Amino acid sequence: MMKLHRLIPGLMLLCLTTQLFARDKTDVLVMKNGDRITCEVKGLDAGVLYISIDYVDGTTSVDWSKVAKLESKQLFVVKTEDGSVYTGELNTVETAANRPVQIKVLQAEQEQVLNRSQVIRLVATSDKFWERFNGDVSFGVIYSKANESTQFTLGSSTVYVRERWNAGYSFDSNLSSNSGVNTATRNSLALTAFHLLPPKNWLYGGVGGFLQSSEQGISLQTLVGGGVGRYLLNTNRANVMVLGGGAWQNTQYEPTKVPVGTEREADALIYAKASFFRFSKTHFDGTAMVLPALSDPGRVRFNTGLTYYVKIFGNLDWNVSFYGNWDSRPPPGFNGSDYGSSSGLSWSFGLK
Repeated sequence: MMKLHRLIPGLMLLCLTTQLFARDKTDVLVMKNGDRITCEVKGLDAGVLYISIDYVDGTTSVDWSKVAKLESKQLFVVKTEDGSVYTGELNTVETAANRPVQIKVLQAEQEQVLNRSQVIRLVATSDKFWERFNGDVSFGVIYSKANESTQFTLGSSTVYVRERWNAGYSFDSNLSSNSGVNTATRNSLALTAFHLLPPKNWLYGGVGGFLQSSEQGISLQTLVGGGVGRYLLNTNRANVMVLGGGAWQNTQYEPTKVPVGTEREADALIYAKASFFRFSKTHFDGTAMVLPALSDPGRVRFNTGLTYYVKIFGNLDWNVSFYGNWDSRPPPGFNGSDYGSSSGLSWSFGLK
């Protein structure tokens, strides 16, 4: 049996080794109220422009909708609502009063003018390797003296972002113990990789992962799948993506009086991911995966993970999470579901 907790040291090292290498702070930012800031633009994500200022410790969050002018000689990858991608320096086009602010992307041989509201992401192309990672680490613990129960949760997620593709992982570990009851454990590692296609907002990608669940009697479940998808919503306040394709699952069950052994299964795959943001205050991330079995018609598996974050200060958030796995036709004597919730603190890194 593979022990997923052995992956924790490596994952934690990846999350904590994130020292950023700053460049000169020569970018110019002008706000709608007239404030002028000389800074280093880190990037734009979820409607928040992240900047670094010489006389301010750490990264400062700026409401993108309040920006009136932006100039930078740094090369940025600019992504828009319709899925278009441009690369170049940034400048602001002079517009008449009450007209939408326009951002000019200065490319090698041409210029592209975009309304500020169209721009949903900025990624600096010459950042050092570690600056391309964004993610968070979370931890929570609940203890009750009445029944001597203890619950620990550990989570970590990281995304590596490039011009037209991204790859990431999400790790969750839950341990629950009560006096007189066997300890329950659940460990999950999800892997994703997506690449934009030439048609706007279309993409292809792969998903994979490993699951161990004492509640369902799963020693190790391995998943590999992929398909084609599309962004249904892609703005500075939300994005929703759906992907469809096929997958293969290999499930090893714990020994019982009636050994089940290993089950292998070909599935159809429906994968969805959604994020909703409110300027530097709260955000919600959720994933869901439906796996109708092709090799065992009528059997359906469903997995989901939902997390809501509330910013406390700086890079520290409070979060509440929900996870769930369901199997409509588990082996005889095995539980068909495993779900739970937790809350704790999260520390984010990268652009944020």
